[in-house]
Amino acid sequence: MPIGATLPYPGQSGTSPAGLVTFLVVDGDGVYTGHAAADAALDRGWLLGHFKDPSDPRHSEALEIKWGVHPQGDERPEWVRGEERTALLVLIGGRFRMRFPERDVLLERQGDYVVWGRGVDHSWYAEEESVVLTVRWPSVPGYRAD
Repeated sequence: MPIGATLPYPGQSGTSPAGLVTFLVVDGDGVYTGHAAADAALDRGWLLGHFKDPSDPRHSEALEIKWGVHPQGDERPEWVRGEERTALLVLIGGRFRMRFPERDVLLERQGDYVVWGRGVDHSWYAEEESVVLTVRWPSVPGYRAD
């Protein structure tokens, strides 16, 4: 299955890219099971949000969830400006630096987290290979910070 391909929906199953994990959507009960790293590879890291098909249990207009896997030295060179959402970023593993206009926040222990609100400009840098979980709310259709 190529990157960016659409996953099957209720009653279907398959294997993610590179055979990382088998996923299954259970027919009729609204339950989706998967693997964060494998599913994230299909949609720029995003696991849940308004951008998922409305028939998918991962569709939400309330919030967005991202599983971010970053090699050492990975960074967002351009700052996100005029952010429209509130965000929570939790360090799963590694060493990850969040940059804000007034200060940097270094996340270095599993479970370290940072929250920033609407309008807070930001960027980031992976000081070590890192895995982070980001939750943003609300999920804003048409909004994408590249």
